[in-house]
Amino acid sequence: MEKESISGKAYDSKLLGRLAKYIRPYRTIFWVSVVLTILLAAVAPALPLLIEYTLDHYILSGSGKGLTQMLLLMLALLVAQTVIRYFHTLMTNSLGQSVIRDIRIQVFNHITNLRLKYFDNTPIGRLITRTISDLETIANIFSEGLIQIIGDLLQLVVILGVMFYTDWKLTLVILVPMPLMIAATYIFKEAMKSAFQSVRIWVSNLNTFLQEHITGMAVIQYFAREEQEMRKFKEINKEHRNAHIRANWYFSIFFPVLEIIIAVATGLLVWYGSKQILADVISPGVVVAFIMYINMIFRPIRELIDKFNTLQMGMVSAERIFDVLDTEEFTPNHGDYKPEHVAGAIEFKNVWFAYNDEKWVLRDVSFSVKPGETLALVGATGAGKSSVINILSRFYEIQKGEILLDGVDIRTYDLTYLRQTIATVLQDVFLFSDTVSNNIRLNNPNISMDSIIDASKKVGAYDFIMRLPGNFEYQVQERGSTLSAGQAQLISFIRALVHDPKILILDEATSSIDTETEMMIQHAIDTMMDGRTSIVIAHRLSTIQKADKIIVLDKGEIMEMGSHHELLEFDGHYRKLYELQFNSAGI
Repeated sequence: MEKESISGKAYDSKLLGRLAKYIRPYRTIFWVSVVLTILLAAVAPALPLLIEYTLDHYILSGSGKGLTQMLLLMLALLVAQTVIRYFHTLMTNSLGQSVIRDIRIQVFNHITNLRLKYFDNTPIGRLITRTISDLETIANIFSEGLIQIIGDLLQLVVILGVMFYTDWKLTLVILVPMPLMIAATYIFKEAMKSAFQSVRIWVSNLNTFLQEHITGMAVIQYFAREEQEMRKFKEINKEHRNAHIRANWYFSIFFPVLEIIIAVATGLLVWYGSKQILADVISPGVVVAFIMYINMIFRPIRELIDKFNTLQMGMVSAERIFDVLDTEEFTPNHGDYKPEHVAGAIEFKNVWFAYNDEKWVLRDVSFSVKPGETLALVGATGAGKSSVINILSRFYEIQKGEILLDGVDIRTYDLTYLRQTIATVLQDVFLFSDTVSNNIRLNNPNISMDSIIDASKKVGAYDFIMRLPGNFEYQVQERGSTLSAGQAQLISFIRALVHDPKILILDEATSSIDTETEMMIQHAIDTMMDGRTSIVIAHRLSTIQKADKIIVLDKGEIMEMGSHHELLEFDGHYRKLYELQFNSAGI
């Protein structure tokens, strides 16, 4: 399994600027949050001031007059702060969740439009991490990070302003340990930057490992690899644990240091404040208020560090999300050709194709198929058969040559239109965790239930579907695990038929079906092919004898081309393959 590496910066104002663009649809929520943040900062020093006034004018003077009113005023202030904080939390969390909802939709839409080559090189678990856990971390930027940091900074400025206005000498005494706090904060910030990046990397690696191994559990158990894979998992899980422990270790060092600094500041305040009280320079109420101010100064600083780490972690996740969004691995869709009718004539002209660099999979391939004809592709594994259909649908781009549909370069066609013109039935059928009917129509509202039923009868799948609990509303489990391979394949035939393609591709579509089931649907396949241009890839030569044209591929080159009888008479590659299969079958 490929492991991610640490890259980029943990904090980047450009990333923050890109994130800010997603706030625009929620400007009202954002500005309400900002106003509430300012209100919280403005009322922060009010309680210590009230306590100072009450202590000096009512309690120490021995006058009980007005004490009740002051206590009620303090209670009202606390209630007001609670209400403001409630709405502040509600607004900031609502903003964060709304933003990540929009980003998640954009990320999913972006991923679904990437070319298949991107998925060949990117672990699925990594993409899952991007669209789920990384986005949740970004939400914290809005609910616990950015706005909260602004609020803490405002509160810090307001309280310091009140303190300097009240007694600047006492304020400076309290701030004596501040350089030590700044130094500790900087060291902590740099350490946490690396720690958070490491945590996100190992979360992604863990997700990737789990996704791959749960999906491939059958292979693991078939080959009794449980213990070996468990050892790999333990190693990854250990690194994941160690990354979190490193992050927590920095916290365990920093916060006790912070508490010591607060204790030093409090001690200095008590020492100097007591001398000032005895000298009758300040009142006891001022010292009590300043003790409260100490917590109000250092608590925001302490929370600033925590929230700054949340912001840093969000920035790391944002970098990873935008790395996906900045991926330009798209199939170019510069064409806009959408003819009213497609006849289905296909022509390959000197086509060269490679998945990587110039390791040619197809070499100077040229052939043509007339509308309504059936072309069969045969050859050994790796000969290039599946590549032919992949490039016809533009899942991959050719390096040289031309591919024409009805005499027009396929790159001239609108990409969606081109792919809607072609229906492919693969050997490895993929079914979603959804109903049978939705797996057939793929949530296309233009496909009626009547057309689904009609297609299922033509394919010969109607009877078995009606025996399922719920019939067409039967809930298919992940990847069709509750259906046999033959049943899943029949559903894929219905799926292809209801979309009414002009070009039909069968990529070894009957290889997973037993002989009896294959015989049952062969007539249905002939019906599907009637009037459609068809390309069939098959290892069983018995299934392609009726093809109008058969191409024998070997190492990406066309070795032979002709009808079944022509190729048998030619006494070449095809005849050898034919005799090998039928002799081994005892015919």
